[in-house]
Amino acid sequence: MMRLPPFDYRRARSIDEAVALRVEHGGMYVAGGTDLYPNMKRRHQTPATVIDLMPVRELRSIEAVSRSIEIGACARLSEVARHPALQGYGALLQAVRSISTPLLRNMGTLGGNVLLDTRCNYYNQSEEWRRAVNFCMKKDGDVCWVAPGSSRCWAVQSSDTVPVLVALDARYRLVGPQGERTVAAGDFYRDDGIQYLHKAGDELLTHVVLPPMDGSDMAFRKLRRRGAFDFPVLNVAVWVRWVNGVVDEARIVVGAVGSAPLRVPEAESQVRGTHLDSTTCAAAAEAAYRPAKPLDNTDFAYAWRKQMVRKFVREALEEVGRRHQGTN
Repeated sequence: MMRLPPFDYRRARSIDEAVALRVEHGGMYVAGGTDLYPNMKRRHQTPATVIDLMPVRELRSIEAVSRSIEIGACARLSEVARHPALQGYGALLQAVRSISTPLLRNMGTLGGNVLLDTRCNYYNQSEEWRRAVNFCMKKDGDVCWVAPGSSRCWAVQSSDTVPVLVALDARYRLVGPQGERTVAAGDFYRDDGIQYLHKAGDELLTHVVLPPMDGSDMAFRKLRRRGAFDFPVLNVAVWVRWVNGVVDEARIVVGAVGSAPLRVPEAESQVRGTHLDSTTCAAAAEAAYRPAKPLDNTDFAYAWRKQMVRKFVREALEEVGRRHQGTN
């Protein structure tokens, strides 16, 4: 049985108190704990202090502010999935409902999924297993076993909500000792398996801000071995804004094929100014297929995962196109 290492537990009751506790004691923030606590058991992270954010009511709110929706980082995934204010964000709700199991969605939070640690077959193992291979570059070793000649870690960004939030152009609000800042979801992730976030260690993610859908539509696809529980080994989110019956703007994002979500401008350019007919969707899917370069660091053969990029992008775009045709 894997056990948690010793740590000091602190409860924050406000955002300011949480930041102050982090400055005073160091350590790590925790909300639902569905990622951090298993990682601590495997000795991926061993913070001396854990600061519980769940008592902070402000971090659990979901509310309309002006024309946007602000979701507190500690809003539980199950609450997000059924909240009336979010029913117009179907792709996000689909992504949230695909995460893990109902039990873990009742514990896990949207902020936790946004900040999810990168994953790899060589990293997400017990400490004893990792010691047997002399660890890996991401933790305690100096070789990335996915690409032993590489100078970087290739662990994969495997969140389900992140591709949707990037495609939606959501904003993240962070608070730290230096004050508050807001960053676009698309600028928040780094293509590095170790330093995978543009976030200081003492910064606290407080809210995810969704823009209005206004004339736009989205679709989401997820690939995993089982129909439930499993992390994605590929996911795709597409966002399209319609103006006068044609695509005015598009964002196409591929997830779980690299250390950061992959936005594909080449595919987006294929659909602008079109009606999303089958030929257009196929051309965009081909453009998305080319830059997707999954490695042998998660489930399924990586070459097949690359082939599925083409299929999922085409299907997602066709879904959006069918829905638009059905409303006109």
